[in-house]
Amino acid sequence: MRNINVLVADDEFRIRKLLADFLVREGYKVLEAEDGGKAIDLLFDSKTKIDLVILDVMMPKYDGWFVLERIREFSTVPVVMLTARSDEYDQLKGFKLGADDYVTKPFSPSVLMARINKILKREKSEVEELSFGTIRMSLASREVFIEGKRVDLTPKEFELLKYFINNKGIALSRDKILNAVWNYDYFGDLRTVDTHIKQLRSKLGNAASYISTVRSIGYRLDIENESID
Repeated sequence: MRNINVLVADDEFRIRKLLADFLVREGYKVLEAEDGGKAIDLLFDSKTKIDLVILDVMMPKYDGWFVLERIREFSTVPVVMLTARSDEYDQLKGFKLGADDYVTKPFSPSVLMARINKILKREKSEVEELSFGTIRMSLASREVFIEGKRVDLTPKEFELLKYFINNKGIALSRDKILNAVWNYDYFGDLRTVDTHIKQLRSKLGNAASYISTVRSIGYRLDIENESID
């Protein structure tokens, strides 16, 4: 885990120090930002490649939501949101904006480190490219091409499509999709899966027909299928 830079953005010094101590112990390099403005400055600094961001929601200058939106305008770097609020609305907002994980305070540093390790291990172990029918996914550049034409997907749409391709031909329940793509058991509204799949289908053009609805189960990816509503 050498040469992996983690940005910790939180206005509380004790939180930054606690996380920095644990991250350094795990072998990561740590950059710190005490407000949203400093976080954005570090993220746009071409001299430093950030591999993962731990981002507090409530910060001076710019809050975590604003910073996350700016990140997703130019990067798919993994982002873990930190917040003192456990509202389902906040969690859904974070995932909609492209967060990879969501942790409420107070939190267990050991559990957070396990989540971070899992996210970074997943990023590192990915093969270079996936393909299915007319779909081609470059996992290194995080780009998707349909019939040779580039399609812009959000980070969660990208992960969702990747999960479907890795599990092609298998009927997947909404629970299974949610737990796999969001990386942990999420006890919110399962309709978030339907919403993301609807958005994904709208961007896939003719390839949208690959994703079929399986009555009473969930969804399946197949080259030749008929949608079962």
